[in-house]
Amino acid sequence: MASPPPLTPRPPGLDPVAAARWLRRVPSTSPWLHEWVGERMAERLAWIRRQPRHWVSWSPLLAGEAAHRRVAQRYPQASVWLAGELAAATAARWGGGARPRRRWPWQRAAATRAEAEPPRVAPDGVPPDAVDMVWANMLLHAAPEPRALLMQWRDWLAVDGFVMLSCLGPDTARELRALHAACGWPTPAADYVDMHDWGDLLVEVGFAEPVMDMERVTLTYPDAERLLADLRQWGRNWHPARHPTLRGRGWRQRWLHAVQQGLPRDGQGRLLLTVEVIYGHAWRPADRAVDGVVRVPLQRLRDQLPQRRPG
Repeated sequence: MASPPPLTPRPPGLDPVAAARWLRRVPSTSPWLHEWVGERMAERLAWIRRQPRHWVSWSPLLAGEAAHRRVAQRYPQASVWLAGELAAATAARWGGGARPRRRWPWQRAAATRAEAEPPRVAPDGVPPDAVDMVWANMLLHAAPEPRALLMQWRDWLAVDGFVMLSCLGPDTARELRALHAACGWPTPAADYVDMHDWGDLLVEVGFAEPVMDMERVTLTYPDAERLLADLRQWGRNWHPARHPTLRGRGWRQRWLHAVQQGLPRDGQGRLLLTVEVIYGHAWRPADRAVDGVVRVPLQRLRDQLPQRRPG
């Protein structure tokens, strides 16, 4: 497999308009894969001693509602700001009087503390105070301008605050990519970024001590229809070289037939699909001068301005 292209302000293998449209879409339920990854990422919080007092949850309707609640239960005394494209939609759904899910007795006390202060939407998309953690699960691979987004998260963090992130890696759907290439079809997915490039970018934008790791998961499917349903829940094809027009029913049937016949299978005859998941966390260090220049977030300068008294 060819190495993914280097990460630039806009990844070359990602259509920014299509990706941004997807990030604004309000899902009926959080994708199961995102919830699964979010649970595994939440387990990594045990590595970190710092207990956030304030944290940001980035678009939890898409990132994973259950994963968000798990983090909230881990830090029951912390305040939570909702940010990202789906922040307002999240607040509207959670404030709509939905009946709480049934919990086992040992979960109820933690859940009650975590829900005592409901999450709030960050005004103008920016938390008013510095936060100790930014939680961003399974979304960075779809960011139209990841460099700018990481810089924004860094500016929101207090010194020694940290970001927790996960995203898809370049080996995702490698079986499907090989099938499309063999059939002479455009690539079926965006060119996802390698974990080493994410680590380099975190350092470039001012984070410190990034820790990156990845895992490859092999999913099995009884048929191509079930696989397609999952692909549609996780995202769309955001590659700039994808089919330029809508495809009809004939194309859908041809695609399903090709997948049913051409994808590798396990010993029980189930279709196989690889998903590469990248996990990372990094710290926000104190500002220091580089070549005589100190980078200071705009919001911090605003906070330091004297309040104008009414005349």
